[in-house]
Amino acid sequence: MDQIISNIGLLFEFPVVNLKILIDGIMIGALFALAAYGLALVWGVMNVKNLAQGDFVIAGGYVAWSLTNIGIHPFLGIPAAFIVMWGIGWITYKLVIKRVIERDLFTSLLATFGLAIMFAQIMNLMFGSDTQSIDLGYDTLHFGPGGFVDVPISKLIGVIVALSLAFGVIIFMKRSRMGQAIRATAQDARAARVLGIDTDKVYAFTFSLNSAICGAAGAIIVMAWVIQPFYGITYSIRAFVIVTAAGLGNLPGVIAAGLGIGAMEQYGAHIFGIGYQQAIAVLLLLIVLFFRLLQQRRKRQVLQ
Repeated sequence: MDQIISNIGLLFEFPVVNLKILIDGIMIGALFALAAYGLALVWGVMNVKNLAQGDFVIAGGYVAWSLTNIGIHPFLGIPAAFIVMWGIGWITYKLVIKRVIERDLFTSLLATFGLAIMFAQIMNLMFGSDTQSIDLGYDTLHFGPGGFVDVPISKLIGVIVALSLAFGVIIFMKRSRMGQAIRATAQDARAARVLGIDTDKVYAFTFSLNSAICGAAGAIIVMAWVIQPFYGITYSIRAFVIVTAAGLGNLPGVIAAGLGIGAMEQYGAHIFGIGYQQAIAVLLLLIVLFFRLLQQRRKRQVLQ
């Protein structure tokens, strides 16, 4: 308890610490938001709760890491991971996800949980259980009193790429014909079929896009942080927290929620210790679910 009080006091005694925590939180939160972005699409369009979301992220990271090991520039690993994970997502849809659409919640959770275990074990067998990262060799920016606040250029570039990809998908969803078909299918799949939209094609595209977005996020993460075969669950939990907090169909809200949750986690890690960071993510999920439950009860009382 004394250590916790001391850590809180540090925030007031040295205000620059808050700036450092906020910057770190925003940087990691942008990648959380990107992973949650795809989940919001799959959940909103197909009503599938993908528990393998984080494992797609880690798989994308290993694609970029593997290409770097054979001499390909790390930044080329981002589009490569996007393309490779698109293909993996399409195959996964055809073999598994297609069979759980319009089924009950338990079936989709069980199927995607099995996918998560399978992906983690395959990556463990292929790449080993050690953590891996890509060293870009870039410098670190220092500013603030005494240069206390440090921002690695590799992380800064990663955030810019992540946000650019997120806004690019928003524009695609609003202006392209496929984006319009996805939105129509999300609103009413039966009506979309009547209007001539091939919903199976839309579902396959949506899940493949989700997988590709996760792959790009993983490629950014391996350049700025680290990956490991069993780290997928951490990104899956955060993706569920973000989507639940932002609401389905609110893609700009997903970005805002991702940045906010990233900042809250960094504050929690500073106050309680880095060992409690995963517990903070779970606690945030429980809090969000609790408030969502209260909102639903209030709506029911109004309807009565």
